[in-house]
Amino acid sequence: MIVLTGATGQLGSQIVERLLERVPAHTVGVSVRDPAKATDLAERGVRVRAGDFTDPAGLRHAFEGAEQVLVVSAAIRGPGAAEANRAAVDAAHAAGAARVLYTSHQAASATSLFSPQATHAATEAHLAGLGVPFTALRNGFYADTLRFSVGDAPRTGLLVAPEDGPVSWTAHADLAEAAALALTDAGALDGVTPPLTAAEALDLHAVAQQLSEVLGRTVRRVVVSDEEWKEAAVERGMPVAAADFTLGMYRAARRGEFEVTDPTLGTLLGRRPTPVRSVLETIAGA
Repeated sequence: MIVLTGATGQLGSQIVERLLERVPAHTVGVSVRDPAKATDLAERGVRVRAGDFTDPAGLRHAFEGAEQVLVVSAAIRGPGAAEANRAAVDAAHAAGAARVLYTSHQAASATSLFSPQATHAATEAHLAGLGVPFTALRNGFYADTLRFSVGDAPRTGLLVAPEDGPVSWTAHADLAEAAALALTDAGALDGVTPPLTAAEALDLHAVAQQLSEVLGRTVRRVVVSDEEWKEAAVERGMPVAAADFTLGMYRAARRGEFEVTDPTLGTLLGRRPTPVRSVLETIAGA
């Protein structure tokens, strides 16, 4: 049996769908915090069990009988994230899984300016130390994050953000397909993978240009200081901690941490990964 966490989330739900295209439903299990949100999967024959990264005993039950477990990284900010990921990985090992997979990030590093990357690096190291076959899927930066950077630019014609740098914006759908392949094609991806990225890396100036083409009217990139951006974000209702977290992303981007492209994802998919323009068309409702 293959068991996945986060099956009702944005990435996890898509991985499940791609997986069900390849294997029978009764060979798939999901671990979710709220089983009521996964009734559609249960009706299709998927085993649904409650599992929470803060409850190791519950996770071991959710992972029972799994030959492979895919841990979708915890949607938690701060130091608790690494602890939660370790708990899930350890529970998979304790449940007897012969292989453990984890959704990491292309920029995983203990020295990253963006805090989730240190969490991913720590989880990768812990995973490698278990002594079982593993895969750390070093996913490209999720392209859907552009929704937050683009904001109301389609309406105002201004894309306002701190100084940034090129990012290999990568579609959830492409990464979900890659994860499903990793789970069903033995040897497709082992150990820490190469960066699983789109074919190009764009900064927000290039994003504004492409958004202009999508909308048929000019969107101008406006660079503001970190302090000015934070003040405006907090005034709009963003918690201070969330604003500081987001600034870490911009600081890491302008240091070049996300300026990475690699052909591995395209090779796995057998096609060119989804371009940013397609994602922008969806964001803009074009």
